[in-house]
Amino acid sequence: MADDELEIALTHAAEALRHASKVAVLTGAGVSAESGVPTFRASDGLWEGHRIEDVATPSGFERDPGLVWKFYNARRANVKTVSPNAGHLALAAMERHWGENFSIATQNVDGLHQAAGSQRVFEIHGSLRRTRCTACGEIQDRGVEPLADMPECGPCGGRLRPDIVWFHEALPDDVWWNAQQAAGECDVLLVVGTSAVVYPAASLIPIAKRSKSPGATVIECNLTRTEASTMADIGLYGPSGVTLPKLCEKLGIDL
Repeated sequence: MADDELEIALTHAAEALRHASKVAVLTGAGVSAESGVPTFRASDGLWEGHRIEDVATPSGFERDPGLVWKFYNARRANVKTVSPNAGHLALAAMERHWGENFSIATQNVDGLHQAAGSQRVFEIHGSLRRTRCTACGEIQDRGVEPLADMPECGPCGGRLRPDIVWFHEALPDDVWWNAQQAAGECDVLLVVGTSAVVYPAASLIPIAKRSKSPGATVIECNLTRTEASTMADIGLYGPSGVTLPKLCEKLGIDL
C-alpha cells in the first residue's frame, strides 16, 4: 500500500472511530507473528511437521497425548521468549480510551493481548497458559512455567490437556456469546491480523455488518488483502505494529 493511500485510509478510519461509541476487535495470528510467534500452520497443512489430526484434535490427544504435549510445550516455550509488539500496545491504548465499550475477540492463544495491558479479551480458541483436567474438569492458569511431558492434575491425578479449542470441538459458550454480543453492538469492528477464513470466528464480521442499521464500519488491518477484504469498508494494509500506532496517533491516543 503506497504511503499516500495509507494516509487517506488512516484518515477515514480515524474519522469512523471518532464517531464510534462502541468498538470491537477480531484478531488473528498475524498480530502475534510480528512478535515472533510462529503461525505453525504451513502451506502444506502441517504444524511443525505434524498433521493437524495428530496434534490438534481430541482423537489425536487420545491416541498420543505425549506427542500433543510435546507440541504444545514447544509453543509455550516460544511464548515465554516473546513480548507484545506495538500493535498489541496500540489496542491496549484504545481500550483505555473507550473503556468498557472496547473489547477484543482473539483467535490467538498466546496471551499477548493481556500482557500488553488489554483486559476485555475474549479468547475464543482458549489459551496456551491454561490447563484443563480431563477427569475433574478443573482449569488452572499455569502461565508459561515448564510442564511435565504428560502433566497430571494435582487435585485428582487425572490427565491434563491444554485448555485449547481443538478442531472438531465447540467454542466455549460464554466466551463466544460475549464475542458475538460485542460484534453485534459495535459501531466499528477492527479486523486485525486474520484472513477471516476460520469459522465460526470469521462470522463476527457479518454479525457486525448486519446487526445495526446501517451496520458497523469494518476496518481491516492486514499485511495484504485477504478474504476479509470483501467485507471491509476501509483497508489498512501493512504490519499492524505500524498501522495501529499510526491510527492511535491520528486519534490523539497515547500508547
